[in-house]
Amino acid sequence: EGIRQLKELAESDKPFFLAMGILRPHLPFGAPAKYLQPYRDVTLPPIPHPGKPSGKTTWHGSGEFMKYNRWKRNPNTDPEFATEVRRHYAACVSYADASVGRIIHALNSTGAAKNTVVVLWGDHGWHLGEHSVWGKHTLFEESLLSPLIVSYPGIPMAGEATEAMVETLDIFPTLCELTDLPGPDFVHGTSLKPLLQSPNASGHIAIAYAGKRQTIRNNRYRLIDHGNGFHELYDHSRAGETKNIADGHPEVVEELSGMLKTRLALP
Repeated sequence: EGIRQLKELAESDKPFFLAMGILRPHLPFGAPAKYLQPYRDVTLPPIPHPGKPSGKTTWHGSGEFMKYNRWKRNPNTDPEFATEVRRHYAACVSYADASVGRIIHALNSTGAAKNTVVVLWGDHGWHLGEHSVWGKHTLFEESLLSPLIVSYPGIPMAGEATEAMVETLDIFPTLCELTDLPGPDFVHGTSLKPLLQSPNASGHIAIAYAGKRQTIRNNRYRLIDHGNGFHELYDHSRAGETKNIADGHPEVVEELSGMLKTRLALP
């Protein structure tokens, strides 16, 4: 249906915006068998930090995942089942990748690709056993890190990746600038065009929240504020998000807390 609409819109002389949602790799992790085949005999890398975090964190019991039919198996206690889940997730990603390929092929066939901005993005990440979680809804990196690919005609250094920190909020002003439309004054995001032109350009802090719990991430630290005076602070230059160092670095907690409050106070 999305490809049909794409071809129909491309036949018109009018500018168009078209959004397509690709369901996979959303639960349940089902994909056509041919996409699972490449992963059947593959040895997957070990799950990073698979243990349940100690102390107070945003860990949860993976309720969304656990409500699906698991044949009474738990990936946290059944390594074989954990591997099967990860293989099926990989198959779903390959299926989504193939779907994107079909869309791009259709766009190219219409001739509209020469004047079209394409953005591939995800709205969240996903734990596959990291921190003993199978799902989203935490404020750990695995839950918040999401895919983002932008392509437009004449983009310099096409295919180059950047490690710069950005936010989903940045997509709106980026599209405005790339299509020569005036950016509305109510958006909080920042155009990513400088990064698209130079992947080594600097990014900016990123925030997220879940209920009363809020987080801010810069190039080195992640701070999680639980809203009751308790904080988690993780150093990505050392142990990553496996050791809470908040008690030993009150000055970093104070600085990042101030930046977080300033951002969230924006109208």
